[in-house]
Amino acid sequence: MLARIESLIRRHQQSAVTSLQVEDLHLDLLDRTATRAGRALDLTTREFRLLEYFVRHAGQMVTRTMLLQSVWDIHYDPQTNVVDGHVSRLRQEVDRDAEQPLIVTVRSVGYTLRG
Repeated sequence: MLARIESLIRRHQQSAVTSLQVEDLHLDLLDRTATRAGRALDLTTREFRLLEYFVRHAGQMVTRTMLLQSVWDIHYDPQTNVVDGHVSRLRQEVDRDAEQPLIVTVRSVGYTLRG
């Protein structure tokens, strides 16, 4: 019974998070909006979900397979370049006019969001 109550408390605390921030990148999870250094980012729904995944895993290595499973709910398709295309468009929007890029490609592995 105690484990069940603790689980419910943890779930409630996790759902209470309404915004995320890494450096000067801010995500409002309720409004589904993002800003970097005060500049509003023009993101599609999929790009926002991708960015949210990156922010939640900031500083960690994220593989294409992880992104396909979590953002697209695809369980690995080695022939698809859908991740690369979306990350490229997301990078153009997020890192435009920035001194330091946040989204970094790790060759032969995937991506990471500095943070």
